[in-house]
Amino acid sequence: MKQVLLDLQSGSIRVEDVPVPAVTRGVVVENAYSLISAGTESSLINLAGESLIGKARARPDDVKKVLQKIGTDGPLPAYRQAMSRLAKPEPLGYSSAGTVVKTGTDDFEVGDRVACAGAGYAVHAEYVAVPKNLCVRIPDGVGLREAAFTTVGSIAMHGVRNAHVTVGENVAVIGLGLIGLLTIQILKAAGCRAIGIDIDREKLALAADLGADAVSNYDGLAERMKVFSPFGADAVVITAATPSSAPIEAAGRLVRDKGRVVVVGNVGMNVPRDIFYEKEAEVVVSRSYGPGRYDRNYEERGVDYPIYVRWTERRNMEAFLELVRQKRIDLDRLITHTFPLDSAPEAYDLISAGRERYIGILLQYSPNGAGASGTVTRLSGPVARKVPAGARTIGCIGAGVHAQSALYPNLPGLPVNLAGVATATGLSAQSVAKKYGFAYCTTDYRAILDDPGIDAVLIATRNDLHAPMAIDALAAGKDVFVEKPLATDTEGLRGVVRAYSESENRLMVGFNRRYSPLARKMKGFFEKRSTPMVLHYRVNAGQIPPGHWVHDDEQGGGMLISECCHFFDLMQYLTGARPVQVYARAIEATGTLRKYDNFQATLAFADGSVGTVTYTTLGDRSYSKETVEVFCDNAVGRITDFRDLELRRDGKVARERRWLAQEKGFIEELRAFVKGEEADFAGSVATTLATFRAWESIDTGRSQKIDIGTVGL
Repeated sequence: MKQVLLDLQSGSIRVEDVPVPAVTRGVVVENAYSLISAGTESSLINLAGESLIGKARARPDDVKKVLQKIGTDGPLPAYRQAMSRLAKPEPLGYSSAGTVVKTGTDDFEVGDRVACAGAGYAVHAEYVAVPKNLCVRIPDGVGLREAAFTTVGSIAMHGVRNAHVTVGENVAVIGLGLIGLLTIQILKAAGCRAIGIDIDREKLALAADLGADAVSNYDGLAERMKVFSPFGADAVVITAATPSSAPIEAAGRLVRDKGRVVVVGNVGMNVPRDIFYEKEAEVVVSRSYGPGRYDRNYEERGVDYPIYVRWTERRNMEAFLELVRQKRIDLDRLITHTFPLDSAPEAYDLISAGRERYIGILLQYSPNGAGASGTVTRLSGPVARKVPAGARTIGCIGAGVHAQSALYPNLPGLPVNLAGVATATGLSAQSVAKKYGFAYCTTDYRAILDDPGIDAVLIATRNDLHAPMAIDALAAGKDVFVEKPLATDTEGLRGVVRAYSESENRLMVGFNRRYSPLARKMKGFFEKRSTPMVLHYRVNAGQIPPGHWVHDDEQGGGMLISECCHFFDLMQYLTGARPVQVYARAIEATGTLRKYDNFQATLAFADGSVGTVTYTTLGDRSYSKETVEVFCDNAVGRITDFRDLELRRDGKVARERRWLAQEKGFIEELRAFVKGEEADFAGSVATTLATFRAWESIDTGRSQKIDIGTVGL
């Protein structure tokens, strides 16, 4: 299929072929029209067109993260990760309409006409995959062209709802772009009187034609407002887009005592305190298009709110379409341009050049699609690579930040054939395939498993998919490299053990730290030890945002299971013994702190060694992240951030320092997998089970035994 892409490095717009997305918890829709949001999309395009310095100035928080990564990981990994993010094309668009062609929910049937919403979902593409709560049926009497405005219309709808206006109230709307003109019409449908304010005379005239009771530019605005409402506006809705704080200042002068100002547009927020203080006026920033926005349970997993949360995203979309059906909203007057999909770059050029007036700009899609409609796209002329005869052929599943920063950059340097890569979205699959030289890309991971030419599979998806995909890959007769954690619950782990026992193929888990050259030197240093080890692994992790998928009990499993398996595994590797018991305690959850993100876990090993992991999100990120210390036979070993190694014995000190990058063992583990080295599968199972038992220990307050026999080994 064809999709509009933004090059984040150059700011250029292009239309490219990518695989059709796979259906998950919603529907796959064949688009008929999508609406270009001139304000939102132009700001992203303008940022992409900036130099690296310009991008850094615009996003100082991202620069801070890069600097922190340089401090812990070294300049080379930080640079690679930053460039990897910029190299990935960005999808554009968030409001479209079309026909359902595949469904994964009972809410919709194939053939339903639907309006779609959401950045990353309702994009400018021939086919889009949309979760069910971001999709609504189009009522009879409403065309697909009109329905493409639904998302933007629901933004206007939510802004009006935040104004809490009632029949007969007087409302001022500042900024008469697309959202402002829709706001005027929604207010009129709600029985309000509306005055439209803008500096553009043509927009003022259009607002009047669409029902505004009065219009005005800023010249003489105070006098016109007195005529419109002597006591001031009951509410002011700001739909302008400007870095200036002039709109919020004007709103303060226009609103009545104890009135409400609702900020919908992206404007300067230097609120004049004196004006708002004297009127005791309220300022509300309207968040997109209703409750549910930015809630992963609602948007991704389809968990609806109860009806007392009356106007969710989806319900606002339905309400907007009903107003369109009733002819209370005129969209024909707002559509100024329609471009075919292939001419999308011209549409954006029109916006950036400003050579014509525009309001509503639509992209139109050919019936049945102009591009291929399959889930597999073969790349023309993949990068030629010299590989030895008989080299392994690898297929990859998943392409998140970790895969693209730590795993995939190493693949071109290994003696392997890169066959295909599968991700949930076509854009991600296509960009990764092009960047690393895969022969094809797909949104159906089973295409990788069914490919007879592939003999090894690398799985780097979200955590909850590791176990089921590893099971499927083993059943397909492939060797498997699966990122940690191996599973997120005991049943999943038991399933992997069963599949491994029934298969003749290998399975390696991405516990890379045991492959680090520094870790191997430390293990060698204690090779002839005569006493058990005492180990301490301190992790200064820093907080991950509460809404991140890794905290999701279903998808991520939390940091104890998702990340601490690394540290348990390295201690197992250094001791050379299985963990047999664990006792863990965590601080109680409070505020943004989660229960399993700040804890200490003490493990007992079969050889008598003991190791403690201290994991915390409460420290300063500028401090070192990982430090592992080993005490044994009157000797000490220490690794800090896998850049510094210190070994002490008999007063003698040996030190090693890596200046450019960490040595975490990523290339070494992949090289071992490609060579066919046998991995410590039982050890990986023990490590994974240890994290589950640590969780149970925190919950019960008692130590827990670690017995891999309970999962079938």
